[in-house]
Amino acid sequence: MIVRWETDHDYVLVHIHQDMFGDWIFSRAWGQIGTQFGGLKHQLAESREQARMWLDDESTIQSSRGFRKVLDVDDDSPEGQEAMRQLSLLDAL
Repeated sequence: MIVRWETDHDYVLVHIHQDMFGDWIFSRAWGQIGTQFGGLKHQLAESREQARMWLDDESTIQSSRGFRKVLDVDDDSPEGQEAMRQLSLLDAL
């Protein structure tokens, strides 16, 4: 699952997925649109439910900051694949 929020200048992207060991990973990328400023953080969740709870919390936080949700897709959709490509570029920094 990939969810992205934006303002006119900033973005936050969350990716929830399982790794090759079956662990649930909550990845969060953030930054300024059109720049390389930002960051990336990965957290190991105890379960998919915990990762979804973190996503709900993130949604509440971003809404309160004036961000609007612009993407909410599964990993295997075309939009999800493009978001994954962008996330992997950040991971290399």
